Amino acid sequence: MPLLEIKSLGINFGGLRAVNNFDLEIETGEIVGVIGPNGAGKTTIFNMLSGYYAPTDGTITFKGKLMNGLRPFQVAQQGIARTFQNIRLFPQISVLDNVRIGFHPRAGYNLVDSILHTPRFIAREAELTDQALDILATLGLEDKAYIKANGLPYGAQRRLEIARALAVKPDLLLLDEPAAGMNPAEVGRMVDLLRFVKEKFDLTVLLIEHQMGLVMPICDRLVVVDFGEVIASGLPQEIRDNPKVLEAYLGRSAVA
Repeated sequence: MPLLEIKSLGINFGGLRAVNNFDLEIETGEIVGVIGPNGAGKTTIFNMLSGYYAPTDGTITFKGKLMNGLRPFQVAQQGIARTFQNIRLFPQISVLDNVRIGFHPRAGYNLVDSILHTPRFIAREAELTDQALDILATLGLEDKAYIKANGLPYGAQRRLEIARALAVKPDLLLLDEPAAGMNPAEVGRMVDLLRFVKEKFDLTVLLIEHQMGLVMPICDRLVVVDFGEVIASGLPQEIRDNPKVLEAYLGRSAVA
């Protein structure tokens, strides 16, 4: 069975049909990209997958379990983690603590433990700190562990968001425009990082991106969305020359 299976997914906002009849299957180990013009519905799809929006219709099945109706923390507990198009770090706490927060769904202690600082709490906190430091080292941020997150340069903040998502120990990683705001050299480094992270942590990846310099070399398949509907899907080289895709991005007159 696919790791992720989405069938006839749709959502309404008042009278607006933001996503309509969206279908997608992802096998374990794939990197699949969702692309499309601004306002096409890509982030809305991610928000439904991660529990921020409840679909109006359709189903989301992950590892054979129906995910409709789960809240974001419950989605994380099932093994789905995400990053955001607009970086959502906790800017006034340390880089290390930003990653430690990602362990919360699997912390392994209760409220009483945390209030009383029981031996179980102390031991588990030490274990999670070590794991967080290991993740930071993997992403080249170990020397920044104890500075505030807002003291990081932009590219490092993007890496920190990925580090925090990895703390969830996901099977599926959702990346919302991981190369947003990056120049071509930075995009190239992000491609290398995502390849490394996928192999290192044995991940399946679904990503949204506008940067063709990222999706073309890294994705196994691409799905193109326009006005909330899939207009094309296939291998990157097939998508690149697809007339419907060119029209969606450039307009009918530009491809006529």
